[in-house]
Amino acid sequence: MEITLRQQHFDLLPQRAIYWKEQQSLILSDLHIGKGMHFRKEGIPIPKQAFDDDLNTLNSLIVAHQPKQLIVVGDMFHSRHNNEVKLFDIWRAQYTELSILLVKGNHDILKKEDYRELHIDVIKQYEKEDFVFTHDSCDNTSDKFCFSGHLHPGVAIYGPARQSLKFPCFHFTPKDCTLPAFSKFTGLAIIKPKVADKVFAIVEGEIVKI
Repeated sequence: MEITLRQQHFDLLPQRAIYWKEQQSLILSDLHIGKGMHFRKEGIPIPKQAFDDDLNTLNSLIVAHQPKQLIVVGDMFHSRHNNEVKLFDIWRAQYTELSILLVKGNHDILKKEDYRELHIDVIKQYEKEDFVFTHDSCDNTSDKFCFSGHLHPGVAIYGPARQSLKFPCFHFTPKDCTLPAFSKFTGLAIIKPKVADKVFAIVEGEIVKI
């Protein structure tokens, strides 16, 4: 689904990402690479398939859109260096021409040399054109439109018998957008949108405006 913001064109993708056409950039948030391994080290049996699925999804997006840049608005990684980070390093070698910019999140605690070896540029906040990218919720003091992550937004849809289904979503206010977590191995924070907000849920591989 294409939307227009500040005369720029963005595709909302059911793979929980946004493609910025003019900049040939994929925007996504909260990959949490290393989370499964971190949990397994603590004795919690998390299947490795979750990490593999996320990388396969990222592969498909890169093949489909051929982006020049990947903009990650925080929590690309989940913990310190572990085997999943090593596997990501192997994956990274396939895309040496792809620029990766990480807007640092609260879980991005790798060492500076780790990011250098992965060829990832790390920054606290990123500004481009009429847009700003940050991990935490935007403070709305800037005139720029803001993209952020961190919250893992979701929406609950209720049926006639009061049963509910919950889906990840893109949450737009007039001044900002909160992206869904890219990784499927995350929870959802159910939002309560205001009248002026727009919500686009990801339902069975499609974008649905709520």
